[in-house]
Amino acid sequence: MNKLLIVGTVAFDAIETPFGKTDKILGGAGTYIGLSASFFNLQSAIVSVVGDDFPQEYLDLLTARNIDISGLEVVKGGKTFFWSGLYHNDLNSRDTLATELNVLADFQPKVPQNFKDAEVVMLGNLHPLVQSSVLDQMEVKPKLVVLDTMNFWMDCALPELLDVMKRIDVITINDEEARQLSGEYSLVKAAAKIHTMGPKYVVIKKGEHGALLFHNGEVFFAPALPLEEVFDPTGAGDTFAGGFTGFIAQSENVSFDNMKNAVIYGSNLASFCVEKFGTERMLALDKKEVVSRLQQFKALTQFDIELK
Repeated sequence: MNKLLIVGTVAFDAIETPFGKTDKILGGAGTYIGLSASFFNLQSAIVSVVGDDFPQEYLDLLTARNIDISGLEVVKGGKTFFWSGLYHNDLNSRDTLATELNVLADFQPKVPQNFKDAEVVMLGNLHPLVQSSVLDQMEVKPKLVVLDTMNFWMDCALPELLDVMKRIDVITINDEEARQLSGEYSLVKAAAKIHTMGPKYVVIKKGEHGALLFHNGEVFFAPALPLEEVFDPTGAGDTFAGGFTGFIAQSENVSFDNMKNAVIYGSNLASFCVEKFGTERMLALDKKEVVSRLQQFKALTQFDIELK
């Protein structure tokens, strides 16, 4: 089986949306990426850190999905990373109420020996120096390295972010972040500028408006599935990344055409994530539902047109 190495936070979230609120629940980029990638036929491992306040039942949830957690450090006496957010009525904007780095502040990632030859590496949203450190530990050059980042790192660690971007193949960011990173308002121009920073492929996520894939002047667009109910957008971007990298790792094909399929698979899985709070929907999801909704995606985007 092919290997996918995932680096990202495993955390507690507390979320409030117009539809309700939660106490501390399972969250973190690494968690969402791992749960999403678990729908593919591959070996995956999460490299992250938690405190000893992190419940065993959450660790068991990950291992039950065949996710290797030997690279998930548990710090004795430490507290797990915690994020709290309040979403506004449109669910596209939110206020961060609390960010407690806790054990993440001193995180030194350690890649498990049996994943130092992973074909695909997914660098979830973390400090760029942590992302670089993971690449330094790889003993075999991965076939594909995908990086996710955010405006926070553009504000406070831009030189380090630009350094790690020279070492990756794909970057996944949202439209606001693409504009900030490039200084361009047009997403086509933004992607072209980001290409010059290192990534061969640029994926720009637009939430409920789908996702764009850019490569060498070519563009592919995947819509988001119109949903009756959206409860909580937390983790949707990471779920997309897990679907994208999981599909690539399973198929062993890093071509632009195959990445189009990967974007659809990522969008498909993300459409489930937003239907419940936190990871609840992803944990209850089964493969039949995934395949059924893929058919909906196909019907949504397929048409015959007579060219005259």
